[in-house]
Amino acid sequence: MTYVITSPCIDVQDQSCVEVCPVDCIHFEEGEDRMLYIDPEECIDCGACEPACPVTAIFTEDDVPNEESVFTELNAQWFQDKATVRAKVNEIAPPA
Repeated sequence: MTYVITSPCIDVQDQSCVEVCPVDCIHFEEGEDRMLYIDPEECIDCGACEPACPVTAIFTEDDVPNEESVFTELNAQWFQDKATVRAKVNEIAPPA
């Protein structure tokens, strides 16, 4: 099981979760991404990120709300195909 970042992170990018992650598994590209992503291959399931998130955007994979379930795949897919994930995020939450 891994942790997943969901839609409340879009356009927030607070990075408190990045600061507490002991394995640096939370990533984004500044100026390119509208949210942060957890690498499921690097995440050690420590849970440090979840309480650090100011917008309650981080869940364990098993606890991701049904309406946010697409983000489980998007977090993993970002590490293989950033452009597709960025387009999907823009579909979910069109830029202002």
